[in-house]
Amino acid sequence: MEIIAHITWNLAELFIFRFVTIGRENREAWMVRMKIEFENKQIQFNVQYGIRKKISIHIDVGGIITVKAPNDTSNEAVKRAVEQHGKTIMDKLSFIEKAKQIPRTRDYKEHGKFLHLGRYYFLHELIETQDLNEEELRSALKKFYISSCKKVVAERIKKYQSQLKVKPKTIEVVDSRTKWGSCSSDKNLTFNYRLAMAPIEVIDYVIVHELCHLTHMNHDRSFWRRVGSIMPDYKDKEEYLARHGHSMTL
Repeated sequence: MEIIAHITWNLAELFIFRFVTIGRENREAWMVRMKIEFENKQIQFNVQYGIRKKISIHIDVGGIITVKAPNDTSNEAVKRAVEQHGKTIMDKLSFIEKAKQIPRTRDYKEHGKFLHLGRYYFLHELIETQDLNEEELRSALKKFYISSCKKVVAERIKKYQSQLKVKPKTIEVVDSRTKWGSCSSDKNLTFNYRLAMAPIEVIDYVIVHELCHLTHMNHDRSFWRRVGSIMPDYKDKEEYLARHGHSMTL
């Protein structure tokens, strides 16, 4: 199959973001902003150069594309790699965009269904519904999820604290519209109460992710190696959150 793409690049788009020390050598860590035109659509991406053997392309759950390339890779080689995977990249971005769409209005009637630990339940199976109006039902359901999330996190985090040999200062369940979890520089962990809607293994991933931040605050290679050492299939869990996160709401 022939792929036709018009590639453009402007020197004004190149920036040095930071300097790092790798091993015993001081090396510049270049982060370059590039773009190509693929099938009449623009693909923008960051390029991170470093000590590696091959080019890899990563798309996070927010649709940010990062290309990781060996230090001596030419701009043309980087852009060819993105072009060759253009169809896959566009499909992935389209999927992420659809996942961000505003969810449909919830049905708080008796037969309305809501997620809990990865399964759908009738509302009356989760909370007491008798003689409550919609606002009261919503409030009661939120309290249920907060309580459930606290219980699950408290139980599951013990296992992974032991494996990772770390201990957070505090653990809190919060209401967040932007994050599933967070780790502060003071070693305080927070978890989104909506995680109570996800399967246990997905909750486990978020717990492991945040616990790993206790020793690796950045999402660098060491961080992901640590996550992968505990949960090799963590990308599947990220995919679940990207696919179903929009439906995990009240």
